[in-house]
Amino acid sequence: MLFNTQEFFAFLGIVLILFYVSPVPVRRIVLLAASYFFYMCWIPKFIMLLIALTAIDYTAARWISGAGSQRSRKIALIVSLAANLGLLGFFKYYNFFADNLAYLLHRPAGVFSMAIILPLGISFHTFQSMSYVIDVYRREQKPVTNLIDYALYIAFFPQLVAGPIVRAREFFGDLYHWRRPAADEVLRALLLLLLGLVKKMVMADQLAQVANEYFKNPAQHPGMPAAWLGVIAFGLQIYFDFSGYTDMAIGMAGLLGFHFPVNFRRPYLAASITDFWRRWHMSLSRWLRDYLYIPLGGNRHGRLMTYRNLMITMLLGGLWHGASWNFVVWGAYHGSLLSLERLFRRKVPAILYPLRVLATFALVMIGWVFFRAATHDDSIFVLRQMFTYKPGPLAIPVWLVWLSVIALLLALLEEKKEWFEKIAVGPAWTYGAVCAVLLLAVELLGFTENAVPFVYFQF
Repeated sequence: MLFNTQEFFAFLGIVLILFYVSPVPVRRIVLLAASYFFYMCWIPKFIMLLIALTAIDYTAARWISGAGSQRSRKIALIVSLAANLGLLGFFKYYNFFADNLAYLLHRPAGVFSMAIILPLGISFHTFQSMSYVIDVYRREQKPVTNLIDYALYIAFFPQLVAGPIVRAREFFGDLYHWRRPAADEVLRALLLLLLGLVKKMVMADQLAQVANEYFKNPAQHPGMPAAWLGVIAFGLQIYFDFSGYTDMAIGMAGLLGFHFPVNFRRPYLAASITDFWRRWHMSLSRWLRDYLYIPLGGNRHGRLMTYRNLMITMLLGGLWHGASWNFVVWGAYHGSLLSLERLFRRKVPAILYPLRVLATFALVMIGWVFFRAATHDDSIFVLRQMFTYKPGPLAIPVWLVWLSVIALLLALLEEKKEWFEKIAVGPAWTYGAVCAVLLLAVELLGFTENAVPFVYFQF
């Protein structure tokens, strides 16, 4: 059940009605039942996997809290991490390692492979669950005593599939001190929901037509203009798609009285790769920093160790995105850029900010080649086309170019004036006009031939 379908909005409406008409003690059960129903709409049998991981991590956290020795605490932590990483590794990486083993042994491709279907949202809910158990181990989070509460934290349907990755203290702070959202919070949540739908259906799904056509067979679209256009189309697609999803997730959570962290902050206006990762998929960036980069030593042991830690973090971050050497290369590429920025860090005059933004944008686009190309050979071909002057056609609708320019201008305005946050508390006519424009955009420009899955559903 995709967010951008009529079925989902009918489901959401029913959940909101049941939630607010139910007695307060029953509301958590309503949300948990709705979340499990939402999850089972994909492949019902995988609900047992979600329940099993929930039970293991709930028990591990209670075990850690009540353990009488440090050794017992470590055993509980290891059991939890082994269960999460073991299942994630099997479903997501078994075939990757099996195919590489077959290659090394000179056996036919696929000889060791299995027909494995990736469970919905496993990359996200395992990271969320691990962060909770690790925080309990670090004594930064008290263990949750109510199993239903913890199950709801793991399965909460707005962010179950693709985040944002919510920390336990954020979620349980809202759950245990819940209050009905104020009028301006409801208006903001509805506006985010609508904005996310526009990002997905009007921008991402339309740009996907350009990116998919190019990357389906890059050799059929030679030339520098086609290469850059195809890559930029994908770069914009994945941004509008993923930020659209998280906008909708944050909006839905807001309607239910929960406050999710911002996950994107205009990343293509970043003036460096470091700045980009502070703006892009911010909940994952924080997770990698707090549970991988800092435990590895962060920047506390000199430059060389800092560069090593950055590389390890980004390599694993790349592999988290997908079981492919292209994702490993993508992670290594960003790790290298982050290390180089630290090595050559200099103060740059503010007047050069536009040039830094353009340079950062170009570097990020180059990285997206590895993220999107189907094979390593395709990646190399696209990169060669991008940096070999050769004229070619530009196959993109003019209206989509202008729409992207308008989106850029709105992003620049938001960067300076934060106009979006003011709409919900502004005059009613302004709010109504903005909503009308967004609805009109979905009606006139939205890609509605088929409901297109969100890009990060595959991760």
